[in-house]
Amino acid sequence: MPLFASEPRLSTATPVLRTTPLNALHLELGARMVPFAGYSMPVQYTAGLMAEHHHTRQAAGLFDVSHMGQLRLEGADAAAAFETLMPVDVIGLAPGKQRYGLLLTDEGTIIDDLMFVNRGDNLFVIVNGACKEGDIAHITQRIGSRCNVIPMPERALLALQGPKAVDALKRLVPGVEKLVFMTGGAFDWQGADLFITRSGYTGEDGFEISIDGERAEAFARALLDQPEVKPIGLGARNSLRLEAGLCLYGNDIDTTTTPVEAGLNWAMQKVRRTGGARAGGFPGADKVLGQLDGTVPVARKRVGLIALERVPVREHTGLQDASGRQVGEVTSGLLGPTIDKPVAMAYVAADQAAAGTRLNAIVRGKPVAMEVSPMPFVPQRYHRG
Repeated sequence: MPLFASEPRLSTATPVLRTTPLNALHLELGARMVPFAGYSMPVQYTAGLMAEHHHTRQAAGLFDVSHMGQLRLEGADAAAAFETLMPVDVIGLAPGKQRYGLLLTDEGTIIDDLMFVNRGDNLFVIVNGACKEGDIAHITQRIGSRCNVIPMPERALLALQGPKAVDALKRLVPGVEKLVFMTGGAFDWQGADLFITRSGYTGEDGFEISIDGERAEAFARALLDQPEVKPIGLGARNSLRLEAGLCLYGNDIDTTTTPVEAGLNWAMQKVRRTGGARAGGFPGADKVLGQLDGTVPVARKRVGLIALERVPVREHTGLQDASGRQVGEVTSGLLGPTIDKPVAMAYVAADQAAAGTRLNAIVRGKPVAMEVSPMPFVPQRYHRG
């Protein structure tokens, strides 16, 4: 059985796996390596998934996310051009601020989710590893005549997550403690230029750190020398993000789902919605805006589920209502180490999406009672200042 939801669908057909600048360090630390997004990545270290999960919730976990794509968009028209690809306020994002975005198809479904920062003279964009080549091609094809689209494969990306992440990082990089959630800035560590945002994908306070690949291992070792920090693999990253109610691209969102079906309405600011100053003008706008204002029906919705029995319910498990009618399917699921209950995300028929609705997951032919639950499953602890 896979340790995390996306493991079986990724990379098994990839003939040669790429490695990150931290590959030798992962092996030295005893990591179990698996194919992920075309890379050989650590799924867990010797402490194991559960210990790594709890350590991140209680102290600070260091993740290698260098497989993700980094790029920058340069030029006076970059923000206006990028905004044509997403239902998101890009033009209005102040320098030093970060925002979550969604690349959409012309049908209004999700090509990828991403993070971007206004760095004053450019937009710094981080996309998912499995999607990065396609994303860069898409962005270049759509707006490459209006701005410079510059991939940054020379950069590594580390995530330091947990309530004590700030204590560890500020010893090495004084000043990072002044950042608040979804802001970023340029810093220096022993002559290496860093770009650090106070963000992450675990629900905890934490940081994502872009650094030249040649300096990444030395910086990672310096972080691991801090008493709060331990290395964490992709297995715990998955359980942490699921407890935090955050989507995994390829499981919970993809080119078959719209932002509204996925419950990502919060990611579409008022200025881009019907009646807003810059409403529409992005791919699939008629459908997405129609779903937002109720003129286009939404047949299914993403929900959180908690099992009422201690039985983990995995992705692709079917969901039935009390009458036995098929009403949905689980997209991510596991035993949440912090909440200590089986939790899942699923798409269900819109009339089955209200909190408290009872459904049955069919696991090995037997029904497992589940209840629709608000997300996140554990409180988010971002540092908002």
